[in-house]
Order: sequence, then structure tokens, then C-alpha cells
Amino acid sequence: MTAYTLPPETGIGAVHLTVHDLERSEQFYHQVMGFKTLQRDASELQLTADGLKPLLVLHGDAAAPPRPRRTTGLYHYAVLTPSRRDLARSIVRLAQSQYPLQGGADHLVSEALYLADPDDNGIEIYRDRPREEWQRLEDGSLQMANEPLDINGIVGELGGQNDSGDGLAPGTTIGHMHLNVGNLRDAESFYHELLGFDIVVRWHGQALFVSAGGYHHHLGLNTWNGVGAPPPPENAVGLKYFELALPSAGQVEELADRVVKAGLTVEEAGGSPLLRDPFRNGILLKVL
Repeated sequence: MTAYTLPPETGIGAVHLTVHDLERSEQFYHQVMGFKTLQRDASELQLTADGLKPLLVLHGDAAAPPRPRRTTGLYHYAVLTPSRRDLARSIVRLAQSQYPLQGGADHLVSEALYLADPDDNGIEIYRDRPREEWQRLEDGSLQMANEPLDINGIVGELGGQNDSGDGLAPGTTIGHMHLNVGNLRDAESFYHELLGFDIVVRWHGQALFVSAGGYHHHLGLNTWNGVGAPPPPENAVGLKYFELALPSAGQVEELADRVVKAGLTVEEAGGSPLLRDPFRNGILLKVL
């Protein structure tokens, strides 16, 4: 198959999750995370930062089984704040809610906090450093690390004010996805060779980071749940699919056709092509 590279404008759209209790999730995502409701019915909740476009779509299913441990699926989705000051407001909101965190890290290209929602869906909240501050190694790969997070320095951006703001800033987006996969070779074949993501970092034989347009990563792919990990049950709590946003309808059609020509099945959801990687993680192709 001919080589293909994703358009540099490519990004991540909304993340669709299955949750047990929609009311419980709505309370968490409002009070702890700072999202606002965009649309709501008995079984679906769309959450937004700007009041215009959904960033998270929660599908309530009280009968959904828990995602088994050591399976493929969501490691975390990542909420990208527009500035370090906005990240500081999220830290204050989390502190005020006394919600437990799982950790934090300075990745050199970004600063990040980690937690999980009431259904144990992993979440990262982060801000990017300016691209001109990113460093590269001798082999050309991007320098990333797990250094201690300077929480005091981040909160210091607020000038001593205990300010959690009025929810997430309107410029908040889903910056990247991080997935559990069964093996990195098949992940590279699908996401790099077929879908056209560029390889940014190979992480100690355990993870692969890929992106479009020179970003530090739009996708992280790891085998931390075990090489050969199976997918969870199709209706389990967790990731239903995430949206891969392309600049035009023509580019959506081109990529879907490329997947079909590779002998893979393309499904449909809401009028858009739905792909599945070799580990049953879903990717919905959408227009930006």
C-alpha cells in the first residue's frame, strides 16, 4: 500500500464513553472537572467547555459490565487547557472538591495531572509548553520525560487567588488519547503505516507515541496491561470510540477508503465511518 501522512491539522474530537450512572457522572464532570452540559437525555450526556461543541459524550448503561483488568481500551483521555493559568484553576477546583488524584508529571513538553472518573476511566488534565521550548534528541525524536510536577509554581500563576474559575476555559480541547493495546508492532502497523500518524517517540519497548503535524502526541499506545491483552466485552464500561478530526469530508472519505482497501471493515456511527484498531479500540472519522 502506498505511503500516507495525515494532514497536519488533524486532531482529536469528542471522546465517547460508556458509564454506569449518568447522573453520578454528570455531577462529577460538572463539579470536579468543570464541564458544562450541552445536551442531555435519558441515556446520553454531551459535555462541553465552550457551550458549542461536545468534548465528551457519555452513554449511560446500568447493565454494562465493568471493564476487566488487563484488557485493551482506554488508558486515559487528555483534557488540554489553553494556558498554565487555566491548569492552575483546574488544580484549585480539584483541591476544593477533595477528589483523589493519581499523580502528576512534568513531561518537558507539557505539565499534567492524572485522575479517574467514578467509572475508573482515566483522565489527564494538562497544558502544553510552547513548541519552541520542546527539545529533540540526537536521533531526532522528541525529548519527553516523567519529572516531578511543580504544582506550587502552577498554582502561583493565580497570584495567590483561590480561583477555580467558572468551569473549564472555552478554549479547552481533547489534546490526545492514550490507549492500552495488545502489542506495539500491530499498533504501529495500524496507526503509522495505515492511518498515517508520524512516530514521535518509542518508549522503552513498552509504548509508542504518534502524532500529526509535529505535535508531541495525539495518541499514546502502551502494552502496560500485558502483551497480548484481549479486548474487553463490547458493551463494557469504558471507551466506545473517540473522534479523529480531519480538515475535510474528502479527507475523511480518503482515509476510510484506504482502510477498506487494506481489507479491514469500516462500520458506521451517526453517519460517519467507524474504524477499529487490531485491539477493538474504536475511531470515528469526523470533519473538524
